[in-house]
Parts: sequence; C-alpha cells; structure tokens
Amino acid sequence: MQLNADFSFPARVDSAFVAWQPTPYPGISRLTFDRLGDQVVRATSLVRFDPDSTFGAHEHGGGEEIFVLGGVFSDEQGDYPAGSYLRFPPGSRHQPFSRKGCVLFVKTWQFAPDDRDSLVLDTRRQHWRPGLVEGLSILPLHQHGEEHTALVRWQPGTRFNPHGHPGGEEIYVIDGVFSDETGHHPAGTWLRNPRDSWHTPYSLEGALILVKTGHLARANCWDAWQARATAR
Repeated sequence: MQLNADFSFPARVDSAFVAWQPTPYPGISRLTFDRLGDQVVRATSLVRFDPDSTFGAHEHGGGEEIFVLGGVFSDEQGDYPAGSYLRFPPGSRHQPFSRKGCVLFVKTWQFAPDDRDSLVLDTRRQHWRPGLVEGLSILPLHQHGEEHTALVRWQPGTRFNPHGHPGGEEIYVIDGVFSDETGHHPAGTWLRNPRDSWHTPYSLEGALILVKTGHLARANCWDAWQARATAR
C-alpha cells in the first residue's frame, strides 16, 4: 500500500477524520499518515495500545523514532511516559507493551544509514530555549547532519517570519491550533511540506508541535535501505 508516497508534494492528514485500523496484535491499532513500500515499509503513523497489550518482538531494520503522546509505553528497558522521545537505531530490537495504554507518534525506516545512536529523552525534564521570534520557544530533540527534530511551543498570537525548507519539513500538531497560508491545523493534524517549500506560520490560539526538518533532502536513502533489506 502506498499513501502520500510522493515526497515532492505537500500532504495534510487530520487524524480526527481517519479511521484507526487493527494490527495483527490484539489491542493495538494504527492510523497511517504516509506509507511507502510493501514488505519493507517506510511509514509515519499513530499507534494506539489498549491497556495490557503487547506488540511482537521485532528488529528495527531501518530504525524507529517514537514520541509518546499519551499514556505510558514500555519495553524490556523501562517505562516511557507521555512526553518521551525515543530513537531505536537500525539493528536494535525490543518487545514493546503497555500496561495502562498509550498513543504514539511513530516513524519507521527513516534513519540516515549512518545514524546509529540510541536516545531516550524525557522532554518534561528538559530546558526550553527562546525561539527566533517573541512568543516562540523550542526544545531540540535530535540532530544528525541536516536533519533536525524539535518540539516548538507557540504562545497565542505568535507569528513567525516567512521562510523556506530546502530539505523539507514535517509537523505533527500535539496541542492547540497551528496555522499558515494553507489553513488552520488543529491538534492531531500531520503536515508535510516538500523540499524548497515556503510558508509563513502563526498560531492565534497557541500550539505545541513536533517538527522535523532537513530529512526530505535524503529521500533517496529509502532506496538504499530497501535494497539492503531485500538482499538479506
């Protein structure tokens, strides 16, 4: 299945209007924003664990990136409450579960091939930095080459400068309403702005967003990952 698989086009999905789909594991469902591939799948999605549900043990062939939106996510290494940011590099393995239930924002098979660091970050205990304009604050989460991932908090009425994204941009709206020329994007909305796109974002009500930039400049990495996986 291919979904929003042409990275040269913008994409927008409001999760409030998309149905959750069951997975092969009881109590675990998925809502997909983009998907590329069949057996080896590059995907961006929400994953929901009901209480006392367990996902099968698996290896992260192309890496897995997780932000815990709600509840408590767990694996053999520990418990990760809402606000946890996790990176499992290619070749890592775990068996996730949730005792109380949780909702995750998940990206699979999207690591740069030379990005091999694990990361567990509790964002509730980190220091926010002032942004480039008044009313904006930022919490950096990860950087590798041109790829940057961060949480960005917008106070009500904040407006940012017009700017471009040479390496593309993805946004997931965690709370509030994020806006730009294309419209108003409430909590639960996923946006992808392609390489060399421009916009002038703002927030009238205030917002908290998860942002990734620079990674779409290396979209051809997917071909390399797929070739490696199918050659095994």
